[in-house]
Amino acid sequence: MKKQFLFLSLLICSAAFAQDDNAPVDTSWKHLYRAEATKINDLVNTKLDVRFDYSKSYMYGKEWLTVHPHFFPTDSLTLDAKGMNINEVSLFVNGKTTPLKYTYDSMFLRITLNKTYKADENYTVYIDYVSKPDEWKEGGSAAITGAKGLYFINPRGEDKDKPTEIWTQGETEHNSVWMPTIDKPNQKCTDQISMTVPDKYVTLSNGLLVSQKKNTDGTRTDTWKMDMPHSPYLFFMGVGDYSIIKDSYKGKDVAYYVEKEYAPVARGIFGHTPEMIKFYSETLGVDYAWPKYDQIVGRDYVSGAMENTTATLHGEGAYQNARELKDGNDWEDVIAHELFHQWFGDLVTCESWANITVNESFADFSETIWNEYKYGQDKGDEKNYQDMQQYLNSNSANKQLVRFYYADKEDVFDAVSYPKGGRVLNMLRHYLGNDAFYASLHKYLTDNKFKNGEAQQLRLAFESVTGQDLNWYWNEWYYGTGHPILDISYVYDDAAHTAKVIVQQKQTQQIFKMPVSIDIYNGANKVRHQVWIQNPVDTFTFSYVTKPDLINFDGDKILLCEKTDHKTADNFKAQWKYAPLFMDRHEAIQYFADNNMVYDLSLGLNDKYYGIRSFTLDKLKANPAALQNQDILNTVERIAQNDEHNRTKSRAIAMLASTKDLKYKSIYDKAINDSSYSVAGAALQGLTALDSANAYTLAKKYSADAKGDLETAVNDIIISAGDESDYDMVVKKYDALPLGQNKLNLTPAFCNYLSKLNDPQKIKDGIDKVVAFRNAIPQQYWSFTDPAIKAGLQKIAAAKGGGIQAYVDNALK
Repeated sequence: MKKQFLFLSLLICSAAFAQDDNAPVDTSWKHLYRAEATKINDLVNTKLDVRFDYSKSYMYGKEWLTVHPHFFPTDSLTLDAKGMNINEVSLFVNGKTTPLKYTYDSMFLRITLNKTYKADENYTVYIDYVSKPDEWKEGGSAAITGAKGLYFINPRGEDKDKPTEIWTQGETEHNSVWMPTIDKPNQKCTDQISMTVPDKYVTLSNGLLVSQKKNTDGTRTDTWKMDMPHSPYLFFMGVGDYSIIKDSYKGKDVAYYVEKEYAPVARGIFGHTPEMIKFYSETLGVDYAWPKYDQIVGRDYVSGAMENTTATLHGEGAYQNARELKDGNDWEDVIAHELFHQWFGDLVTCESWANITVNESFADFSETIWNEYKYGQDKGDEKNYQDMQQYLNSNSANKQLVRFYYADKEDVFDAVSYPKGGRVLNMLRHYLGNDAFYASLHKYLTDNKFKNGEAQQLRLAFESVTGQDLNWYWNEWYYGTGHPILDISYVYDDAAHTAKVIVQQKQTQQIFKMPVSIDIYNGANKVRHQVWIQNPVDTFTFSYVTKPDLINFDGDKILLCEKTDHKTADNFKAQWKYAPLFMDRHEAIQYFADNNMVYDLSLGLNDKYYGIRSFTLDKLKANPAALQNQDILNTVERIAQNDEHNRTKSRAIAMLASTKDLKYKSIYDKAINDSSYSVAGAALQGLTALDSANAYTLAKKYSADAKGDLETAVNDIIISAGDESDYDMVVKKYDALPLGQNKLNLTPAFCNYLSKLNDPQKIKDGIDKVVAFRNAIPQQYWSFTDPAIKAGLQKIAAAKGGGIQAYVDNALK
């Protein structure tokens, strides 16, 4: 699953998992060991025949569940079955049913079998039931904001701007809302799912579509069959009015299910998938195991995306039109992440949620290696750095990667299991080398395919391949907490011709043992030294003939750590000039910006990689001296007109716009009609900076086709400057924004707009939109998001008073 890290950099990096300090805290979970689920019975096969009642949001199901005892004989079967009506439970033998005794408490279906069955003695239970997902009340999580399992989207067609769809979301243990099963990740079975749907819709499920039958009532029954075992939480059903865009990999179907509007750009969004399958198969030495690979986009999805076996479900954030794709495919990392799960998560599945790292850390890591392969080392290193920062800023240092103690199983889907775990794998790859690393993954996958895995099995695979005892690494990174916080200082003794590198570990958790490369530069000549840090303070002494221009600690910039590096300005100048990696240059640019070294900072404008050019532009824009430097502005003007990367070009335009210099108007006039939304958005900001009185007119002009940065610029202007006549347009734009940072940023301006209105009903309807947005945010984030939202609502109340004040007060109760 690609977790819905809400408000990405803001919530995860600044206030991840924030809690109300005044709320009572239940810590009893700290003493509750979360073991792998005990296996009394093993699933063998699940056969389902289902049809949907769109008017009630019900699903009518018939299930034939084949099971056998795991080892010990048993005369009973307990199934997870949440919120259902159970109509019949029978033993199914040779086409005949015999009623069985059972009890049901809306959570568990406890069945008394007709006899005691022995290990590997299969039996089949038939269940007739009704799933009522909208009536099932269970909390979701920050990663997965719903727990209904089965979702009817606009089932009665009441929203004319939204399609009617059905999709399922099983992780963690939510598929048992729509099918009785043993809903644990350490269960695996084959399946066959028959769905009866209106003939106008298409269906998708795991495995292959083996039959379609048209019925006399205008429906059609599609049967999907999966002959390879997988876990119940990975079962999937999808129904809707989709276009199916077909691709292939080695003769296997690869397809993209999208709304018809997006059919022309489906390959622009998902088209790298066959290449990704090839890259991952060859890198791992394990070819894609499943019979096909489909991807489908669901409206109102409760997370980012989900790796259902052979049938990945994406949230509607995947949808991008042709102009959005001009700025790059923002969903490509998600596509890579979910695909890698088909190996790590689906082929080999975590035995328990405590070991989710063997699913999610690998999928997070896969984004780095895909970017590295497809777009080069700088892009891969930038992705690794961004994910590292997500973890380092998440306040999660007290959590273990393998976590047997947690309040709720949903809690493990966090910045530790994802970005920290991905970096732990990347460090291990660097330490062992690519050949040994991927050979170890090959062994882990082949030894455990179609079964379950845990972190210790992963360690044993690595030890078997490398011949090394790696308990020290697992104990630090998988079973320990925190990360190194390093203070690095340098002492040069020209008389003795020695340099000392002094490394202090300042974290409050464990002291880490880590291999580190230290590169010593004299000009472009580099000598590498391999050392280990393993004490609270380590001192490394190196001899020199000529005093080094640079001593570069962690020469490959691979360590997951926080560091204070006491290099001098001259050291960072040498690092910029000679050290080759993305992070070498990024660190130097950051130092130049922090120390107001404008000339040195401007050198980043000519970097080979657009990510460094963009980073430099952001730093220069915030520097008043740079905005007065004509040489720098001339370079920025060149980038604004000619850079090959649209988002870098847009940053250059935004920097020129901040000067409010009329001479750049011709650049804005041309760029406002650019096919890139980011370029057009920056140009609109430039034009409005020159002519603020005309901003509203310009925003209205370009509002018809506005997404991304252009949409943000248009919304800011219209909501700030609009009047009562713009109400329908303003509310529609605000309501249409997806849950995320942009909507949070826009909320104060939207509330300010509402405070200027005179129609009480319009004001109340607008308040309802803000409150609905607030309520859609998981409550653990409210302590962070509420200040901005409540301030906006109170501004409306203060401006209008009376009934509006009471309406706001009631809404916030």
